[in-house]
Amino acid sequence: MTEITTLAAAAEQAVAAAQSLDALEEARLNVLGKKGWLSAALKELGSLSPDDRKARAQQLNAVKEQLGAAIETRRTTLADAAINARLKAETLDMTLPVADSAEAQGRIHPVSQVIDEITEIFAAMGFTIAEGPDIEDDFHNFTALNIPPEHPARQMQDTFYLPPRASDGEQMVLRTHTSPVQIRTMESGPPPYRIVVPGRTFRSDYDMTHTPMFHQIEGLVIDRNIHMGHLKGALVEFCKAFFETDNVKMRFRPSYFPFTEPSAEVDINCSREGGVLRVGEGDDWLEILGSGMVHPRVLQHCGLDPDEWQGFAWGMGIDRIAMLKYGIPDLRAFFDADLRWLKHYGFVPLDVPTLGQGVAR
Repeated sequence: MTEITTLAAAAEQAVAAAQSLDALEEARLNVLGKKGWLSAALKELGSLSPDDRKARAQQLNAVKEQLGAAIETRRTTLADAAINARLKAETLDMTLPVADSAEAQGRIHPVSQVIDEITEIFAAMGFTIAEGPDIEDDFHNFTALNIPPEHPARQMQDTFYLPPRASDGEQMVLRTHTSPVQIRTMESGPPPYRIVVPGRTFRSDYDMTHTPMFHQIEGLVIDRNIHMGHLKGALVEFCKAFFETDNVKMRFRPSYFPFTEPSAEVDINCSREGGVLRVGEGDDWLEILGSGMVHPRVLQHCGLDPDEWQGFAWGMGIDRIAMLKYGIPDLRAFFDADLRWLKHYGFVPLDVPTLGQGVAR
């Protein structure tokens, strides 16, 4: 047995006996490192005769390949063992209490909670949820809703206008209400429709009760022989479920919205004694939403015959009704990302609103 064969056998034993990646690296350096015996033997090839050099080079290359393969195999084995040991050491005990878990510490934002509450109520009435883009064109945001360019109602809303589009020069807007989704729904297919539309809206305003970005939710019903009685019935049932009281009294005050006719503001009775707002009690009144029968021109813009199809719509500010229900004094705090505020006014993540258990838990 030659010296090279003896050294190669010893190196293979050292590789197989390595119990860690560091030990394996030491064994590799003893053979293939700059000062390793195989590297030294390769450097001595130049001093041999051509025939001896060829034979010795073939032997050394064979040993190099054999040891290299053994080292890689052992490295893979040791790496897998290290990962398994780490995973075993990091195993979580799923029976431990969750007092300090994310589920216990996290909170659902009041806006998200109220959206879930309202959609849960109307879903039980057979409504489906519809959504649309935040950036709208003039037709869907204004014209189709009976707000033509010269209409004074355009001055009722402080609109964020975007630069004209390069393709056609049309000036897009950040939608000022969620009502464009009504138009897109009516354009998407034939009636009947029964939808609720939650989403973000944008207007240039900022104070204790207004922010540039806020949330609205509205509903739309289009069918044959729809009248104000259906609108009133849906809103009465909503208020009873949302405020969780059967004593809600409502009044409908004549109002004006360009996309409904007739239009009405909706108030509910309340008490403000002692600085505490209580819905369903007392003789005071609180405005909560706007509503009305869909204007015939809106139906015509969507290709519907107002002599055949009628409908009603309503809309409310989610942020505002959340403030009223949960006693939140300042709208701006909704968007401050203050964890202390969220822990106080937020909701437990797994406490999902349901009609059976109560939408306000």
